[in-house]
Amino acid sequence: MSAQPMTHFSTTPRHVAVIMDGNGRWAYRQHLPRVAGHRRGAEVVREMVQSCVDLGIAHLTLFAFSTENWRRPALEVRLLMNLFRLLLKREVRKLHENGVRLRIIGDRVPLERDIRQLMEEAEALTRNNTRLQLNLAVNYGGRWDITQAARAAVGAILANGQDPQTLSEQDIAKYLSLAEIPEPDLLIRTGGEERISNFLVWQLAYTEFYFTDTLWPDFDRASLEHALHSFAQRQRRFGRTGDQVLEGDCSVSD
Repeated sequence: MSAQPMTHFSTTPRHVAVIMDGNGRWAYRQHLPRVAGHRRGAEVVREMVQSCVDLGIAHLTLFAFSTENWRRPALEVRLLMNLFRLLLKREVRKLHENGVRLRIIGDRVPLERDIRQLMEEAEALTRNNTRLQLNLAVNYGGRWDITQAARAAVGAILANGQDPQTLSEQDIAKYLSLAEIPEPDLLIRTGGEERISNFLVWQLAYTEFYFTDTLWPDFDRASLEHALHSFAQRQRRFGRTGDQVLEGDCSVSD
């Protein structure tokens, strides 16, 4: 990773989440097989990580493979998993050298054993890095996340002899996949679609959305900066009125 000139924004999000859409369509337009789009998309991930480091963004969460993506043709799924293996083998050392912590969220049970092992090794190697936390959502679904968190929360309450009726939002939230970091300030979705596709369903409740027609393999540093400029112009109220925000009134809970 090579340092790029710094760009300053009036408001920089702490946490950016991205739905990386458009790899297949990009390949089609280039008259290439779909896997070529996924390979180019992986290169853009590397560029995105560097840009976030340069811009001082603390957390980056990328939707790499959803629980619904198993419905794709078997050959494409196999190629995606092989690409994921390759990236874990080749890129993790570079992430570590640049102070990036890698976390992988999602249901690991259906993944092959060697992939799970590579994931564990990558997380262990980069665990103490603090320059950027990169979260990859692999076999992840927002509804799955809420379900597993609710089960864990209910189990903890019953183990403590408490009434399940006392279950609160806070009880569930602390068992979500990204419970230890701030919820996303900005969601970017490339490829022209305008939906969240079961991504971080709980965590996106107050997130600002930015949709772009740019396909993921074409999403570059300038594209990211355009999204950040859009974010910086928005007023985030969290249930308060605009006047309260301008006056600095934080009496209403976020």
